[in-house]
Amino acid sequence: MKTIDLESLSPEITEYILKLETQLQEQTKTVEDQRIRIDQLMNMLSNFQKTLYGQSSEKSKYVLGEDSQQLSLFNEAEAESNRHTPEPDNVSVSGHTRKAKRTKEEIAANLPVVEILCELEEEKRVCEECSGNMRVLGKETVREELEIIPAQVRRLRYVRQSYVCESCEKETGEATIVKAPTPAPVIKRSLASASTVAHVMYQKYVNGMPLYRQEKDWANQGIILSRATLANWVIRAATDWLVPLWETMKSYLLNQGVIHADETVIQVLKEEGKKPSSDSRMWVYCSGNTGDATVVLFEYQPTRSGEHARRFLEGFHGFLQTDGYSGYDKVPEVTRCGCWSHLRRKYQEAMPKGGTVEGSAAAVGFEYCNRLFAIERDLAQLSPEKRKQQRQERSKPVLEAYWSWLETVNPLKGSKLAEAITYSINQKTSLNTFLEDGRIELSNNRAENAIRPFVIGRKGWLFADTKKGAQASAVVYSIVETAKANQLNVYMYLVHIFSKMPGLDFKSNPSLLEDLMPWSQNLPNYCRN
Repeated sequence: MKTIDLESLSPEITEYILKLETQLQEQTKTVEDQRIRIDQLMNMLSNFQKTLYGQSSEKSKYVLGEDSQQLSLFNEAEAESNRHTPEPDNVSVSGHTRKAKRTKEEIAANLPVVEILCELEEEKRVCEECSGNMRVLGKETVREELEIIPAQVRRLRYVRQSYVCESCEKETGEATIVKAPTPAPVIKRSLASASTVAHVMYQKYVNGMPLYRQEKDWANQGIILSRATLANWVIRAATDWLVPLWETMKSYLLNQGVIHADETVIQVLKEEGKKPSSDSRMWVYCSGNTGDATVVLFEYQPTRSGEHARRFLEGFHGFLQTDGYSGYDKVPEVTRCGCWSHLRRKYQEAMPKGGTVEGSAAAVGFEYCNRLFAIERDLAQLSPEKRKQQRQERSKPVLEAYWSWLETVNPLKGSKLAEAITYSINQKTSLNTFLEDGRIELSNNRAENAIRPFVIGRKGWLFADTKKGAQASAVVYSIVETAKANQLNVYMYLVHIFSKMPGLDFKSNPSLLEDLMPWSQNLPNYCRN
């Protein structure tokens, strides 16, 4: 190609050529920006389609296929590391065998039995051969069925007797009168009882039945109770009796070594200074895998500000496991622990759409995460001390290989892969923290699982009407989910609380609440599953 000497050309032609070069560079940059934007939009469309119609499992056999050999690039190094690693003692890993189907006898083993005797009528107990009388020879069980006895509603009328001293009345003419004590009510001047309040809470916060549907259910029983009355029962009972338990449980939680945290959206219609359509937040804090009793606490707040987490966790100085939300950085004197499930999810979203998955950078990152989770499954039954030791020997080489590989990846700017890489780099310190202590988990799934019942229930009742209702819901969910985590019968536990607490002077003697904690050994047997 012949080179043009610009100096030999006239100034007008030189200026025109330079102008064309500038335009060409600008157009080239515009084309590149548009290509990146098209890739981003195609990724968004593909992710939207996957959300609607695709599978949600993050397991590698569903994402990469059953025969994926994606991790061959560093399996050799890990195998060499494991070759000199002694087998851990007393490690049991659950098999992948299908559970045996339970028999009818096993399903109904703990139910009371009512025998229905099938007999011949008196006039038919005559032999057709000789007309003689027939006697009972024996009986056999033909079949068993389950019977449902619908709930019944009745009025409890407390009638108090009065007693008078006959001797005082005869001798002095003045009567000494003593009245029998009566149990304190759950809600004064109300038809609510321990069982009815427990039933309303159980239906809404365990079964996800909104109050307007419960209103219809009560009407089918012949009782007209408005949803406003039911809501008042929930708020009053939660404020009077469940909040003291919630506060005691919070003190217990803050003394544990590991806390998981997460938050989700809740809509409150009537809140001062906010539109009905605006989003508020329901926060959840739960204890980690420390061997102590499990605590799950919900707290309502109008915003997602990290100040709420800082205030709630004041006095806590252990490990705080969360997602990558920067608001948790406001919590002082804690060690942040990252979530590998969130990172793995980002790599899954970055998988090529319509192209070759295996061999892609997203698939490599995804399988690095899977390898760490596979090691964790092997270590699940170990003590925290042995788990930490095994992580240093098995997980650390994988982790080092991952960070080395990350330096070689050059993702397209603005792509999902770039988002996953950026997340990894920004969260590197917190993602490595699980090597420091065997009590730390690889992910924040514990908090996500704890908040899931609230998310499912929200699909039924959609929103909270008032701030007080949202706060009461947070308290009730705390008691319900902590009871479930400690293998309690939630309904009977609520009945026990509302039967006992009105008669306890726990304000003067807070230690009385210890016997009502979901992990208390002093709870009656009917509270346990």
